[in-house]
Amino acid sequence: MPWMGIQDLWTFVIAVLVFLALPGPGTFTLLTATGRGGVRGGYTALFGLLLGDQILMWLAVAGVAALLKANPLVFHAVQYLGAAYLVWVGIGLLRPAPASGDTGGIRLQPGHYFRQAVLISLLNPKAIIFYMAFLPLFIDPARHQGVVTFATMATLIFVLSLAYCSALIGVGNLLRRRIIQHPRVGVVLKRVAGVFLIGFGVRLGLSG
Repeated sequence: MPWMGIQDLWTFVIAVLVFLALPGPGTFTLLTATGRGGVRGGYTALFGLLLGDQILMWLAVAGVAALLKANPLVFHAVQYLGAAYLVWVGIGLLRPAPASGDTGGIRLQPGHYFRQAVLISLLNPKAIIFYMAFLPLFIDPARHQGVVTFATMATLIFVLSLAYCSALIGVGNLLRRRIIQHPRVGVVLKRVAGVFLIGFGVRLGLSG
């Protein structure tokens, strides 16, 4: 039964947590800020990342809402494309990464963690494409409540991000050393996330 217009609520929550656990620029930004500025530096960067992420999310929401209002049939087609997109991203995560000397470190200037984190988040245009593909998968066109549904999804993502990243900040230095000094940790996390994404895409595509 959809809740606030969100279908498969628990799948939505699990999917968000899987994405949060996937190492990326935001993760390394947070770990670097924590390693250099302690808990205060970590949370300063975190709120910058959250602000940038919310801006990108609501830009995507504007596009999704317009599409849903204009043509429900096209919206259903977008849901199937979104499911296919998740499968495609998942397959990409299972592929071996090209050899590189880049350890994933992020260069941050002390005292400017918030501003730099906002820019790192906003300078990731793929995030809008991701949200455009991801959000429609969990919207029930027959029971959605417009802005209320989108706001609920955005709030859930914010709360889950805050909780997960708070735990990450708590063990920031340890995790940063493990991921950077042992690349296999990041590889395992990516492959696990890839399997989950393929599973989510297939399940949501079949249920649509």
